[in-house]
Amino acid sequence: MGVVIESFVWQPSSSVFVFFFISAFLSILLFPYFAKNRTFGTFDHTVSSSFARFQRWFLAIYTLSSVMEGLWSVYGELELTSYDVSKESMVFYLCVGYSTTLILGPLLGVVSDLIGQKRICLLYCVLHFVAGVWKRITMSPSAWFANVCLSLAGLVYSFGFETWLVVEHEKQSQRNDSLNETFWLMTFLESASLIVGQVLANWLVDENVQHGVALSATASLLLSVVAIICIVRTAKEPLKTLPFRDYSAAFYAYVLGDKKIWFLGTAQACLQFSTAVFWILWAPTIVADGREVNLGLIYPCFLGSRMLGSSVFPWLMSGQSLLRLEDCLVYIYAILGFVFSIVAYDYQEIRTLVILFCLFHGFAGLALPLLARLRTMYVPNELRGGMISISQVPANAAILFCLIQRGYSNTIENSTMMAFGAISLFTASGCIYLLRRWGKSPHQDWHKL
Repeated sequence: MGVVIESFVWQPSSSVFVFFFISAFLSILLFPYFAKNRTFGTFDHTVSSSFARFQRWFLAIYTLSSVMEGLWSVYGELELTSYDVSKESMVFYLCVGYSTTLILGPLLGVVSDLIGQKRICLLYCVLHFVAGVWKRITMSPSAWFANVCLSLAGLVYSFGFETWLVVEHEKQSQRNDSLNETFWLMTFLESASLIVGQVLANWLVDENVQHGVALSATASLLLSVVAIICIVRTAKEPLKTLPFRDYSAAFYAYVLGDKKIWFLGTAQACLQFSTAVFWILWAPTIVADGREVNLGLIYPCFLGSRMLGSSVFPWLMSGQSLLRLEDCLVYIYAILGFVFSIVAYDYQEIRTLVILFCLFHGFAGLALPLLARLRTMYVPNELRGGMISISQVPANAAILFCLIQRGYSNTIENSTMMAFGAISLFTASGCIYLLRRWGKSPHQDWHKL
């Protein structure tokens, strides 16, 4: 008599998605009510009609851009596997992308400060357009060119839109409340848009992965064209007149010569490094014991937890908070470090791993708008793009080193990379603590040269 072994595919319960959806939107919907009852100051501010119009256009453009990012985040190994590309070649493509951002990243940040952030956001859309055209017309495994374009686009995405927002905010002399509101909305909408991008990509993919990639390329083309039109329709941006020599002197004095910026930049780089380690290793870590797992349903859980985390930001910023921003980040980074330490120390059950990874994204979703707020406090807007891109150099270098050691030499294990991520997060917590001790008084902003 034969024995029938039933296959079991692990996937999160549908109640998990309901929990994240209801929790995030209750946090958003209930906050104005509690803010009004407790006389918090966040909802008492008035925003000019011109800035409110720009804010709506900006969030629409940012949402479109995030959907484009989400479209291509679904593919990667799946696309290359359809072309029978070896594991070594996949690692090579990743190394090419990080090498490109490592070399050209600081240059793009400086260029954005010199030519204007609206133009650099247009470059982001153009890069996605070029990548879409390339994937649409070539349909070959020579993915390095498209990978370079998407890597550069991701780099511009990390600083271009935020810098554009704060420069426009300063130009129209708005209160910081409206800026704080936009910061957490950016993180919230980015996470939601990444989910939409995944849904759209999965809808376009059929049994032929290459055909699905071509359809996604077409969708990316259309979205990039719409985003370009929306950016052009916004208010005209004057051409920057600051000479490069003056910019270099100011950058050295206010960024490279300021230890507070070094602490803040190190904290940013550590979060970027640990996040990159997570996205590289989360799937291999979950399926390490050989069980079949529905990864496509776990991915939205991470983004849902990040949406929930970002919705906590306005509660922290309401009224006179008992904690400074730096205090919040010290605790958040420490919690993130402990989460990575648990994963690196020993293998956990799939359910435990998913909970830990959701905790990581939830607190990371809260940390992102807090870091953006700190950049507004400490970094001059005229130098913001260059500062963010420079701070990404050590993170990209560390990621490239780990990829080479793990992908080619096999000298480090996945758990070692997770341990590196935990160490970086504890280091970031220490940097924010030093920033708090040696920084200026709380709630004092300066950003004029």
